[in-house]
Amino acid sequence: MLVPGVILTLIYSYGPLAGLVMAFQDFIPGRGFFGRQEWVGFGNFILLSRMDYFWRALRNTVYIAFFKIVLGLLVPIIFSLLINEVKKGVLFKRTIQTLFYLPHFISWVVLGGILLDVLSPSSGIVNQLLGYLGISPIFFLGDNKWFPFTIIFTSIWKEFGWGTIIYLAAITSIDPGLYESAVMDGANRFQQIIHITLPGMAMIIVLRSVLSLGQVLNAGYDQIFNLYNPIVYETGDILDTFIYRFGILEGRYSPAAAVGLFKSFVSLIFITISYYSAYKFADYRVF
Repeated sequence: MLVPGVILTLIYSYGPLAGLVMAFQDFIPGRGFFGRQEWVGFGNFILLSRMDYFWRALRNTVYIAFFKIVLGLLVPIIFSLLINEVKKGVLFKRTIQTLFYLPHFISWVVLGGILLDVLSPSSGIVNQLLGYLGISPIFFLGDNKWFPFTIIFTSIWKEFGWGTIIYLAAITSIDPGLYESAVMDGANRFQQIIHITLPGMAMIIVLRSVLSLGQVLNAGYDQIFNLYNPIVYETGDILDTFIYRFGILEGRYSPAAAVGLFKSFVSLIFITISYYSAYKFADYRVF
């Protein structure tokens, strides 16, 4: 039963690693992958280090990814704690959960089209509501100041419901007797959350934190690709979209492969550090 999965993993996850050699070549497609390509060593990396567009994309990637990681952890934790405090109205509780995790299953291709209409400065419902409050229309997807905020907010809105389910599952595994003992000792609801609920969720919080650090240079290609435009390149262009334009559209495969290798190397460093930190400070092993 494992053979098909192993074969697919080898083909699509390990097979493409052979293409990393392009990062050290002046790759010309006409000569073929196994043809005689000129070896340039670290020339492509030196080229990238001199490109302002690369550093801009790197800066935007780190900025957007950082807030996505931090808020992607905090918002689901807070929301799961609030949902857990709803002791009555099971139907209401389940309805709220369903409404908030459904966006997770909508692709960014579909959601991008919806957001283009909803956030339109001329006919979007959001700007219409702002107009009723006396606020001038905001070009959320065409203003360099507002675009990163829009990307971060919509990403958290789409995914926090799914994270909430994970944390609620962790809360249900906490022994109810601990809460009963805390009540007998005079602990209020807030004290129960601080001293029982959050420590009971600690392991899953550490796990998700560790796994998210490996995504520090992944700011969400599919989301940004469907929402950005040349006007917001200054604050919205990330490494993945830079690779797409530089490698696919302009045909500069070797420098684009160098960017991909750079991303992988940095992610490896962060994953290694996060795994070590989880074991060192929380005595938790992912593997």
